[in-house]
Amino acid sequence: MNYQETLDFLYAQLPMYQREGKAAFKKDLTNTIELCKFLGNPENKFKSIHIAGTNGKGSSSHLMASVLQEAGYKVGLYTSPHLKNFTERVRINGVEMSENEVIDFVERVKPAIEKIQPSFFELTVAMAFDHFANQSVDFAVIEVGLGGRLDSTNVIRPEACLITNIGFDHMDMLGNTLRKIAREKAGIIKTETPVVVSQKQEETSGVFMETALEKNAPLVFAENHLSWKGNNVLLKDSVLLEHVEIGVKGDYQKHNALGVIALSYYLNEYQIADIELEAITKGLLSVVENTGLKGRWQVLGHQPKIITDVGHNEDGWRFVLNQLQREEYNNLHIVLGVVVEKDLPNMLSKLPADAHYYFCKPNVPRGLEAQILFDAAKELGLKGECISDVNEAIFKAKSNANQQDLIFIGGSTFVVAEINEL
Repeated sequence: MNYQETLDFLYAQLPMYQREGKAAFKKDLTNTIELCKFLGNPENKFKSIHIAGTNGKGSSSHLMASVLQEAGYKVGLYTSPHLKNFTERVRINGVEMSENEVIDFVERVKPAIEKIQPSFFELTVAMAFDHFANQSVDFAVIEVGLGGRLDSTNVIRPEACLITNIGFDHMDMLGNTLRKIAREKAGIIKTETPVVVSQKQEETSGVFMETALEKNAPLVFAENHLSWKGNNVLLKDSVLLEHVEIGVKGDYQKHNALGVIALSYYLNEYQIADIELEAITKGLLSVVENTGLKGRWQVLGHQPKIITDVGHNEDGWRFVLNQLQREEYNNLHIVLGVVVEKDLPNMLSKLPADAHYYFCKPNVPRGLEAQILFDAAKELGLKGECISDVNEAIFKAKSNANQQDLIFIGGSTFVVAEINEL
């Protein structure tokens, strides 16, 4: 098979959460364990850092990988979902796995695919582990797909873990309280393995403390030790890092950066990695160049200013809306699309009433019909128009906007993925 035929085979043969939702999620690690066994257990052949959370885990994974690269290590990075190309999911020092390597892997594991019938995600996790082992990476930064405890990535024995913000998302699978969701995320904490929590939240802190105690795992809440003062990061009351600049915009990235700085500091303290303070500063600044991170408060154009962000749940939207309030513009245009399982009244009620909306549908089976979104928004007094295709909606927004206006594109990772200019 050529590359496109290989991808078609993967999409056709294997259940895919991004397309099918809950039906593709397997609450069991058996398939991943079997796949890894077939491949000679590649997950045991490299050091890893495991990162979970509701919001910020993708950004934090890229930031951590960038810091390790600046420290001189060969770093694998596994993230999901991809925005443009499937190969974005598996990178080493920012270089994506090649199309030929994907083809070769799928050919090699076809007997296992037929026998085990893994999900799309289970297979891509095994692919990443196999690639990192074959390429002898020093560290692999592994982002959890969904949850933590039962996520396919949770077969690794990491050197350390990082848990970011906990918020409401995927409640049908992870639970309907923050404590229940946190319990699933805390499932990545391993015995005697250091864990850093980026944000200390009243509802979830106890869960992490209980789990860490059970596992005898050293636990650090980043905010207990680190804080921002202007562009400096303080360790307790002393300056640890001066003139810190994060290469990806959005004030919410400061929470993610604190977690990554704390983890980098403690990787040094526990002699897991040798990371100079300069590597931390350089890694945070050069994250886009080092890793290819996209879709995080990304500016796509000026006059009018065009911004996109993958934030798509309650906390993600809160960060986006706070950031929008810091922007200067005459009129606000929002190109918006969501997936079917979203709590529309809750989400839409928080959106700015003075914006003009262009309701669209992400081109995946889980995408919510633009007309349904339009009707729900209209009931809550939001004004706009229904243009189902994402790029047609963006074109219309550009046509209506003047040079001093702002266009925001978001609502779903899959809307962002379809942007032609991304």
